[in-house]
Amino acid sequence: MADLVRLGDPKLREKQRLALTVNGERRELLFDGYKTLLELLREDLALTGTKHGCELGECGACTVLIDGMPALSCLTLPIEVQGSQITTIEGLEQNGKLHPLQETFAELGAAQCGYCTPGMLLSGAALLEAHPQPTREQIKEALAGNLCRCTGYTKIYEAVDAAAQRIGKGYLAHLLSAASTKCVADVSFNQRVSSVAGRNKINTTNLLREE
Repeated sequence: MADLVRLGDPKLREKQRLALTVNGERRELLFDGYKTLLELLREDLALTGTKHGCELGECGACTVLIDGMPALSCLTLPIEVQGSQITTIEGLEQNGKLHPLQETFAELGAAQCGYCTPGMLLSGAALLEAHPQPTREQIKEALAGNLCRCTGYTKIYEAVDAAAQRIGKGYLAHLLSAASTKCVADVSFNQRVSSVAGRNKINTTNLLREE
């Protein structure tokens, strides 16, 4: 892709200015205009988790998320994503905690040589964001553009299934926690109302006795 671009518009051989957000961090940089997003991430930003694969858009090893959607960085020019939010495999974990899909990939042996794994994880994470409880067909469709030469895909599909269950349990726990908090708050409020009402009743009784 980069070689083809070099033969095109002469402006692409000039330095270009780019501003975008990568893994939650605002970045502004000058880069060689002929570079693809894949090359920019690996060479200019040292985010080497995004892999060189076929560079023809067929294997999915270079998959990143652009504004939350999977995209092939080997076919994307950085200037096309000016101002966008880019997520690479390095940004999938949050506050030092692995994404549930990263956990299940490791636990179930879904990662073999690991070369395709970053792209698989990002495509899977995007699926779970859009469909927290996907069907097996939805999983297969979401990962259809990510090729793995080591496995029969069964472990990968199972890992996505397991992550969906883990996310579902977390969401259910969140709902139960919120309901419990509301229940406690309601009880506390009712107790305060009863207490105030009781004090008012006592004060009224005392006034009547004084009269």
